[in-house]
Amino acid sequence: MFVPAYAIATGGLLPQPVALPAGIVVVVTGALYFADREMKTADNFFRGFPALWNVVAFYLFLLKPMPALAAIIVVALAVLTFVPFKFLHPLRVVRLRALNIAALTLWSLLALIAVLRDLAPGPWVAGGLVVIALYFLGVGLTEKH
Repeated sequence: MFVPAYAIATGGLLPQPVALPAGIVVVVTGALYFADREMKTADNFFRGFPALWNVVAFYLFLLKPMPALAAIIVVALAVLTFVPFKFLHPLRVVRLRALNIAALTLWSLLALIAVLRDLAPGPWVAGGLVVIALYFLGVGLTEKH
């Protein structure tokens, strides 16, 4: 969690006054999340935002939102770390497992393409990555708590 915190704080993604505090928030929320013994539900979903800060950093560098929006995203995800909603673990959740693994495989391929193209892969690849991220989020939100 230190590497994505450093990347988010120093990558020019956020307004300068909030960059260092945001990096600290990433490290602290990640540490608290991983220290939580109830971070997974009985049906293997993550409870709350699962401190996937490396993925957040990837999307911020890929999509390059306006710095203020990037800061709002970081703060919102930090808050969601403590909100008890379900977030998909694509390998461990039984419901829709084949589809989840297919989506993860496609995500991996698209992410590789994005990296090979210096995080400027074009709208089809970036759009596909966004759709898959929304799918992963949506599956958990449709589950009963």
